[in-house]
Amino acid sequence: MEDVAALVEVSRDPALRQWASSVVDNDADGARWVQAQQRGWAAGDRFGFAVLEAQPGSVREQLVGNVVLKEVTSRKPAAEVGYWTAAHARGRGVASRALEALTSWAFDTFEADGLERLELLHQVDNLASCRVAQKSRYDFDSILPAAPPSFPRDGHLHIRRTSA
Repeated sequence: MEDVAALVEVSRDPALRQWASSVVDNDADGARWVQAQQRGWAAGDRFGFAVLEAQPGSVREQLVGNVVLKEVTSRKPAAEVGYWTAAHARGRGVASRALEALTSWAFDTFEADGLERLELLHQVDNLASCRVAQKSRYDFDSILPAAPPSFPRDGHLHIRRTSA
């Protein structure tokens, strides 16, 4: 909850809002978003991580992004990953490093329970997300048709298997 103000600030970025599935306009929205992440952890089916960066001369870390593992179900072979990066942190490999850490954690944690692959979906015109997927060894699999309102344009499905 201590990152709510930073989450609200980061969420003002028009580029992030273009791709985000939820809108955080104020502290109340931010608190609801954080509480939803906490509920996912408690339910054991959605695991969101804040991506933080140490700041020189400060004991407080700066919010630079988020990664999430979602749709985790026992004995289900696939789960989905997602991520976003704050505007001030883009172009520095933050998303791909965070995604790689999440991917390793997910396979280490859930492979024995049947997890075989992770799926990464992004809208076809989100070229930055496509580059992150490729950098993170998520192979392009297929084009998915639009599914408005949450997925208004066609998308790419990228997959990473435990053997990758």
